[in-house]
Amino acid sequence: MNDVIVGCVGDLLVEIMRENVDDPLDKPGIFLGPYPSGASGIFIDAISRLGVKTSFIGTVGDDDFGKLILTRLEKDGVEISNIKVSKEYTTGVAFVTYFKDGSRKFIYHLSKAATGQIYPEDISPKKLSNLNFLHIVGSTISLNENCRESVKKAIEIVKSSNGKITFDPNLRKELLLNNYTKSLFDSIIANSYIVFPTEEELIELTGEKKLKSAASKLINMGPEIIAVKQGGRGSTVFTRGMHFYIPPYEENINVIDPTGAGDCYCAGFISGIIYGMDIKDAAFFANVIGALSTTKKGPMEGAPYIKELNKFLRI
Repeated sequence: MNDVIVGCVGDLLVEIMRENVDDPLDKPGIFLGPYPSGASGIFIDAISRLGVKTSFIGTVGDDDFGKLILTRLEKDGVEISNIKVSKEYTTGVAFVTYFKDGSRKFIYHLSKAATGQIYPEDISPKKLSNLNFLHIVGSTISLNENCRESVKKAIEIVKSSNGKITFDPNLRKELLLNNYTKSLFDSIIANSYIVFPTEEELIELTGEKKLKSAASKLINMGPEIIAVKQGGRGSTVFTRGMHFYIPPYEENINVIDPTGAGDCYCAGFISGIIYGMDIKDAAFFANVIGALSTTKKGPMEGAPYIKELNKFLRI
């Protein structure tokens, strides 16, 4: 366990959210934050809190938002020496509001912000060949061409070093999936050990309407495991030989902020595998981590530390 390293090449930003549910973004009002965020950043912070060694390649601006992110990641044990600090670009920002029906609306400043300034020259065997797992999030490759090329190079390096790729499609309507990125998504899926789609993403990626047939189509592309995130309804996991449903973890859970729960689910699942759990136990553990992450405002704030999880682990 102590020798296993999980890495990311991905997005780092701050999130600024409306104070109250149903407050629109097109009217003046009160915001909370900034909170350190970015799907890749949430994941790497969460899995680091779970006691896994981690490293990250990305970019923040040379500003207070960037400092906020780096301070949080370093505090939680992430190796940050490969995160660039840009003097030319400001740190990425996402504004978000929540609605009573559970939906969200975002306004992003990302592709032309520091978070989008990841280039193939930032990717090297020296930085990546020691990884056991490389986690890729779809929002990163939706940013721009240089991020896509960087992710492709990172996957090649890690695969050639016998590391495993895990992939969260993380589709956002604000970050459109065009034909080129769809092709890249398919290539990443084919090279992945685990894929973590939502039901909606699974349908969009496969064109199949039913969960089982969509998962079957996706797993035939190459992954060993498809872990379908179903939010408050739990998760369903598919392999080539079986599939099973894990109900949501609801004990003492008061949902305050669901942002990042899916990223924390991925962290829980992968850390469970690293800790030697079987797939069913890893999926249950992932549900626990995802649920606990929703109990505080801010996408990184609710993710638990390993020392808080004795009743779920024997390590």
